[in-house]
Amino acid sequence: MGCTFKFSNAIVVANDERGRRSKFILEAHFSSGTVEKAYTPPQGQDHMGSQVSSATMSARAGRNSDEVVLSQPLWDYLTAGQQHVAEFQAKHGLCVVRQSESPGCCTVRLRPSEGEGPVSTATRKAFISLCRAVHKEMTKQVTPKRKRSLREALRRVSGRDEGGPRRSQRQKLRKEQATEFEEQLPSQESPSVKIEGEEEPSCSICMGEMVEKKTLDKCGHSFCKSCLERAFQVKRACPVCRLVYGQLVGNQPHNGRMIVEREPDLELPGHEGYGCICIIYSFLPGIQGEEHPNPGVCYPGTDRVAYLPDSPEGNRALAMLRKAFDQRLIFTIGTSMTTGMNNVITWNDIHHKTCIWGGPRCFGYPDPTYLVRVMEELREKGVTAD
Repeated sequence: MGCTFKFSNAIVVANDERGRRSKFILEAHFSSGTVEKAYTPPQGQDHMGSQVSSATMSARAGRNSDEVVLSQPLWDYLTAGQQHVAEFQAKHGLCVVRQSESPGCCTVRLRPSEGEGPVSTATRKAFISLCRAVHKEMTKQVTPKRKRSLREALRRVSGRDEGGPRRSQRQKLRKEQATEFEEQLPSQESPSVKIEGEEEPSCSICMGEMVEKKTLDKCGHSFCKSCLERAFQVKRACPVCRLVYGQLVGNQPHNGRMIVEREPDLELPGHEGYGCICIIYSFLPGIQGEEHPNPGVCYPGTDRVAYLPDSPEGNRALAMLRKAFDQRLIFTIGTSMTTGMNNVITWNDIHHKTCIWGGPRCFGYPDPTYLVRVMEELREKGVTAD
């Protein structure tokens, strides 16, 4: 008893002749134990189902070595009076014959013009490259240029017509609003007119109105006279830009000494060829004065050692540090950032290198920008090399 079963559009995953896993749309006819299948991958996908370009979809290799699968529009374009196929046949001695057709594409077979024989892989690749080049040519003729369409759209949006450029309504409205605003502004000939919303500048210290306005001569910043006097009692520098006025004097203890020793045989990393300058700061124990945080409270003594290269820049920094020490700016009394102890002698925002090696993390050398930074810190406190 013979029966025939037909299955349409069944997707099967299998291995093709190259050993790759592929997806097929299978049309199977079971008759007398035989199965026939047609290899038609889904449109717009490659063997593994991923998206591919339209140029790749236009022409691709078939199942056999002499077959090429083309899109139906491309085949129609090739056979509609074009010379590409004829030239290819004459050059390679082949015949291009349409063998079968499926929805949206057709299978083309390449065979020798004379005799029988296999077609080389290079010849099939050459035909596929020709088809893809023709597909690009066909796409350019069918698809309008985008630049021209964008130019047309921009011309319409900006209000330009065939008669030439014309100002858009938005530009006209902005010009009219600007003209009205200029007419409402007071003229420069009447400086006595005061614009509404304009306020007198306020004092940057008390954030209130200026009372007995006092302007600093070097930087030009203004403050209340009483506010500026109180600020100068703490530090003789502009509260805004920190420009120093006069000689700044700190609250470093009076009983300290600064001793300088030179070691010509000791070289600091990054300053090879120069000796080393050793600065020794020594302070005896004492009692805090009125300028210190806790007057009458004792503070312990301390000894600190710092290092500079014995180079021209190092000696310039040494001279500035000497001036800062004489102005009592190197140290102060407060809380130690290292130990957390209160009422001790601490550094006063002028950085020193207390180690020879280890780099910036260990407060040592090498540190290429240290001398520039420390001299800038000294200049901010009014200490110069002159």
